[in-house]
Amino acid sequence: MSAVGSSADNALAESFNASFKRETLQGRKSWPSEREARLDAFQWLHRYNTRRRHSRLGKRSPIASEEALRLTPTTLAPTA
Repeated sequence: MSAVGSSADNALAESFNASFKRETLQGRKSWPSEREARLDAFQWLHRYNTRRRHSRLGKRSPIASEEALRLTPTTLAPTA
């Protein structure tokens, strides 16, 4: 572990927050209501988890990546 407050310790969270800010807040100053802000955040999270392609997953969405894992056989082939 490094020093307190180092972004190296929480790089994943930093990356997630940066994506959220960049894709949700860019060019936006405010929302008409708290409900609208929460709805925008929920819609972004839904897209992030279901449709947005992630480089770590081979440019596939999390749903597509999990589907590929589910279809991969997990048992060993019988030996002769």
